[in-house]
Amino acid sequence: MSRAALWIGGGLSAGVVAMALVASVWTPYPPTRMNMRARFQPPGGEWWLGTDHFGRDIASMILAGASTSLMVALAAVAVGMLIGVSLGCLAAVRRGWLDDLVMRCNDVVFAFPAVLSALVLAAVIGAGAHTAILAIGVFNIPVFARVARGAALQVWAREFVTAARAAGRGPLAITLVHIVPNIAGVLVVQGTIQLALAMLAEAGLSFLGVGIQPPTPSWGRMLADAQTYLERAPHLALVPGLVIALAVLGLNLLGDGLRDMLDPKLRRAR
Repeated sequence: MSRAALWIGGGLSAGVVAMALVASVWTPYPPTRMNMRARFQPPGGEWWLGTDHFGRDIASMILAGASTSLMVALAAVAVGMLIGVSLGCLAAVRRGWLDDLVMRCNDVVFAFPAVLSALVLAAVIGAGAHTAILAIGVFNIPVFARVARGAALQVWAREFVTAARAAGRGPLAITLVHIVPNIAGVLVVQGTIQLALAMLAEAGLSFLGVGIQPPTPSWGRMLADAQTYLERAPHLALVPGLVIALAVLGLNLLGDGLRDMLDPKLRRAR
C-alpha cells in the first residue's frame, strides 16, 4: 500500500508541477483575457473546461493557478523550514531554558491559525501573495521546530555524535555535519505534507480575499468567484475544487509514501 501511495502521490504531484511548467510558456488563451461574448460556455469544443462569468478560459486559469499555488506554497514552506529547523536544532543543542523558550514560543504561534494571522497581516500591510506567504510561513515555523528538535535529540544520543564531541568538534560543526544530514529524511517528509497544507491554505486565503489578488489567477479565487453562479454554471466551482483536492491528495500520499520508505522502523515492520 505504501508503494502504491508513493506512486499515486508522485504522479499527482508531478502533474501539478507539469501544469505550472507548461503555464510558464503556454496556455490555450491568455488567462486574464476577458471575452464577454463567450461567458458561461460549458466544457468542450473550443473551451476545454468552459469559461467563467467574464468569458475567461478556465483551462488557462487552472494552468496559471498551478504556478501561483506552487510559488506561494514553496516560498511559505521554505520560510517555515529555514527558521523552524534552525530553532529546533538550537533547542536540541542548548536544552535548558532556551529549549523551554523555543517550545513556549511555538505554543504561542500555534494559538493563532494561519487564516487569523493572514487577516491581521492584510489589515496591516495589505492583501496579496506576500501576506499569504508570510502568514503560512510563520505558521509552519513551530511545526518544523518541533519535528527538528525531536529528531535532533535522538541523533545527539548516538555514539558517533559522542565520538565527534570527544574529538573536539563544537556544537555548530556537529549540527551541520552530523545532525542535519541524519534528520533530512524526516524533514523532507514533513516538508511534503506541509506543502500540501500550504497549497490548501493559499486557496483558502485567496477565497477569503486576503491571498492572491485579481487579475492573477488563483484556484481559491476561482472558487470565490463561482459562488454566485453555482446553479447556472456549476463547472466554475467543480473544476478548481477538483484540482485543489487532487493536488492536496497527491502531496499527502507522496508524504505518506516517503515516510514509509525512509523510516527504518516501518521498513523493519514490513
